[in-house]
Amino acid sequence: MKASFRIEYKTAWGENLQLVAGGKKFPMTYNDGGVWTVTIDKFTAAMLADYGYEVTRDGIIVRQEWKNHSRKAAKGENSFADSWIDVPRGNCFVREHSTAMFDRPGYRGAGTAIPVFSLRSEEDFGVGEFYDLKKMVDWAAETGQGILQLLPINDTTMTHTWTDSYPYNANSTFALHPQFINLQAAGVKQTPSFKKMRNELNSLPQVDYEKVNNEKTRLLKRLFSTEGGQVLDSESYKDFLAANKTWLLPYAVFCALRDEKGTPDFNEWGSYAKYSARKAAEYYAEHKDEVDFHCFVQYHLDKQLKEVVAYAHARGVVFKGDLPIGISRTSVDAWCFPKLFNMDSQAGAPPDAFSADGQNWGFPTYNWDEMVKDGYAWWKARLRKMAEYFDAFRIDHILGFFRIWEIPVPEKSGLMGHFSPALPYTEEEIRTKGLPLETLFIEDPHKKGYWHPRISIQNTDAFRCLNDGQKWVFNQLYDDFFYRRHNDFWKQQALRKLPDLLSSTGMLACGEDLGMIPACVASVMDSQRILSLEIQRMPKDPAVEFGDPMRYPMLCVCTTSTHDMSPVRAWWEEEDRALIQRFYNNMLGRQGTAPANATADICEQIIRQHLASPAMLTILPLQDWLAMDAELRYDHADQERINIPANPRHYWRYRMHRTLEDLLSQHAFNGKLREMVKYYSR
Repeated sequence: MKASFRIEYKTAWGENLQLVAGGKKFPMTYNDGGVWTVTIDKFTAAMLADYGYEVTRDGIIVRQEWKNHSRKAAKGENSFADSWIDVPRGNCFVREHSTAMFDRPGYRGAGTAIPVFSLRSEEDFGVGEFYDLKKMVDWAAETGQGILQLLPINDTTMTHTWTDSYPYNANSTFALHPQFINLQAAGVKQTPSFKKMRNELNSLPQVDYEKVNNEKTRLLKRLFSTEGGQVLDSESYKDFLAANKTWLLPYAVFCALRDEKGTPDFNEWGSYAKYSARKAAEYYAEHKDEVDFHCFVQYHLDKQLKEVVAYAHARGVVFKGDLPIGISRTSVDAWCFPKLFNMDSQAGAPPDAFSADGQNWGFPTYNWDEMVKDGYAWWKARLRKMAEYFDAFRIDHILGFFRIWEIPVPEKSGLMGHFSPALPYTEEEIRTKGLPLETLFIEDPHKKGYWHPRISIQNTDAFRCLNDGQKWVFNQLYDDFFYRRHNDFWKQQALRKLPDLLSSTGMLACGEDLGMIPACVASVMDSQRILSLEIQRMPKDPAVEFGDPMRYPMLCVCTTSTHDMSPVRAWWEEEDRALIQRFYNNMLGRQGTAPANATADICEQIIRQHLASPAMLTILPLQDWLAMDAELRYDHADQERINIPANPRHYWRYRMHRTLEDLLSQHAFNGKLREMVKYYSR
């Protein structure tokens, strides 16, 4: 139908309004009296049920409504007048979301961070599974917590070896990892040999990634051969297939080809190196069982996880997911949508306190210019799928939406990278300052004749050979480039993407804003109501050594440590003793020499500081919660670390040392934790 819309809104000079409906944007026309109008020739009733208005300036969204409009048109009605929906008075601090508990007056929640693979129960199969989350939900509810934070749960199967354990290198941004399936619930019989293998795998202190996944695949293929036909004929499977076919069938064909060709590198697949829907359909017709098997596994994973999510909601607990910034260059996403990615570049991070050489993640960078052409459709589909399981999400390396650290292929070192997009210097600008070009700068691979200062060049002989005047000039230029020159430019880059993406999901957005942070990041995150991440050991203020939890902003997630850091005890016992001494005296207010070990009461004091903070969410690693109890904590603090970012071949295999059943039976500890959470009004 044809429909006309009008809204009164007083814009500032240079601002425009647009109507957003059905995934499309419709520019509006200004009329006298501050009234904006638009007429749409093809407007459906479904679009009318969910639409909204945005204010733009120079193509950037500068303001959005608090929530969308929803109407049901009367018969013959085709003209609609709206009022701008502003932020309501009261306690609404975050953008519109789907979880009511975040809107409770004065809401400050507590939660636990734990990877799914790290869970341990009596019923799993050598690795944490989705069903284990039910017991984790029970423990959270028992201790007064309302949120469980997970690492990415997407399928990372590439080589069928332990190197696939890295959860940020998914072969699909939509598919779930088969290792998380509960075999019994899928239909695998608990035979004596099954129980023997389960007991053997569960007796290991860590995850044996290869053995677990090989055994699960073997048992699932046997199950598919006997019961697959019945499942594929079921109405529930057909509904799942219909709802997910846009990503599911390409993924399943990708997996079958990966195994047939012996490599996930689709460039080596001959005639299948370039994806086409026609070729994929032909392959499916010729390899139906192999492709259907992967759809069968995804059906069970989706079914099990959604059951767990419903269980959690019934107990007042929600899940917070993790949105990786990168995608694998040997993924189904790169295979199907190569134009969306810069395959000649690698994403990473500049040097920091944890990695003097920087980081090279190996992921291709995003071709944002291509992505904007269809309104970021791939991103929005990814977020919609994620929102089927999660009520909040962590935006991994949110700085990547402002700019990314880009390393040309085939360079390995993060030191050879540069920020992209950026405003590099011309050769003339550099030479007029009397500085040598090749030794101090890297040429932009996309713009010949433009140069970036080399990161951390001050630590090299090339810099030490400069005279004092040249050093001073270079340092001035260096500081300007990395901390001031790009503020407005990078702010615009983020605002071209984030408002559009965030408005497509009802998940509460939390950003991982660590590292070399441009000054514009905080203002963008605040304007978009994205919670920041605060870590006591990594303060955002360079003038202080440690963060003070009592000074944290309300719109943040605070934590004692992340999966990329040592948990509190390992940090205390294995790292810088002088640093620990200053923390002991200055942050804990204790006199004398810091003990060699992080005692239970020290860990409890640190945790209480975080619970007392104004932060909206205090989410701590399970290892740090358990550190408060001398009997419950793991004997080996050095084995509790999940990842070492400086090691690109780290084996992600940490598993909690106690079963969830045992944790639930620790009534004294659980009661104490519940009282602590309640005492600090969380």
